[in-house]
Amino acid sequence: MNRIRPRALLTATAGVLAVAALSSCSGGAAAAGGDGGNGGGKEVPPMRISVNLTGESAKAGEPVTVTLAEGKLREVTVTDSKGARLEGKVSADGKKWTSARNATPGTAYAVEARDGGGATAKAAFTTAAPEKVNKLTLAPGKNTAVGIAQPLSIVFDHPVKNKADVEKHLKVTTSNNTEGSWGWMQDWSGKDRVDWRPKEYWKSGTKVTLDATLSGIDSGTAGGWFVRDYSTTFSIGKNQLVKVDLDNHRLTLLRDGQTVKDVPMSAGTPGGEKASWRGKTVLMSKEGTINMRSETVGLGDAYDKMVDYSMRLTWSGMYAHAAPWNAAYFGSANKSSGCIGMSDADAKSVYDAVQVGDPFEVTGSDAKGTQALNNGYGEWNLSWADWQAKSALR
Repeated sequence: MNRIRPRALLTATAGVLAVAALSSCSGGAAAAGGDGGNGGGKEVPPMRISVNLTGESAKAGEPVTVTLAEGKLREVTVTDSKGARLEGKVSADGKKWTSARNATPGTAYAVEARDGGGATAKAAFTTAAPEKVNKLTLAPGKNTAVGIAQPLSIVFDHPVKNKADVEKHLKVTTSNNTEGSWGWMQDWSGKDRVDWRPKEYWKSGTKVTLDATLSGIDSGTAGGWFVRDYSTTFSIGKNQLVKVDLDNHRLTLLRDGQTVKDVPMSAGTPGGEKASWRGKTVLMSKEGTINMRSETVGLGDAYDKMVDYSMRLTWSGMYAHAAPWNAAYFGSANKSSGCIGMSDADAKSVYDAVQVGDPFEVTGSDAKGTQALNNGYGEWNLSWADWQAKSALR
């Protein structure tokens, strides 16, 4: 009859641990972790490992390393309290295992190592809690379909000083190998923001995935740590483009290069702050009926109206919407307070047809300038080279 009994006790000094190897005490049976000796009760020597992170307040933000004192490592598993594993690999000489990811702050980890002889050793540590946690907001929303100009946009709760390190951990995958680049800016809200824009408008039907493997990454001074990963997926919908001609007072919707709508409109009054922005902008949201008040955009008490079929184009308050009070100027003059106004019927038809992410290309001399990069999605107003230069990895 076989009887199994422990042959060594766990010891732990200066981060070095030894775990009991189990052996058989009957002749002719293979010793646990041994080479299958034919008698004599051959013992497997205790396995000793050292882990670079120890204790209840270990340093986060660096890889976990497990080093074997003697022999060769066969397998190492490092799991957190939720069961998630830190993947890694053993060095060529079999002496050291290193995780591919950093240890996350405020996380308890369990380590188990096994050598070539079958002996095991265990360890545990907990990383120090972060003083500040950084989080982010992603656009567009998960599993949405958007227009061909929609960038992938990330706004961070706290400053990101280590932009290059963060950008290295933002991976965009597309179904058709779309070329694109990240670009950093300060969002209209004042927060740090990074967008991923294709070189050209997206192709309809493209599937896009973001994997932001940020857990364990330090934002830098005043930014705090990321303590989780993020991911999102979206797809590109219809191939649509809206052209707004300020000089000829027309709005044209094209689908697959063909005109499907051409309506008269009246844009912002030229010569001052009421003029519209020109440039390539992106439909940010379809907001329906909203209250528009002039004081919110620095125009005093000029208006306070409930406005139908509102389509936001900039953070500064430029919309396309229904403006029946301006009917006398549709197709003939720009007389609005900066927005692109249409009749109720035309605004409804455009509103129903457009997608969030559709480009609105605004041209003409009756403008107060080109839309700023961070005033909504203004990146399409930069050349490809200038956009690439905004990457922290260039």
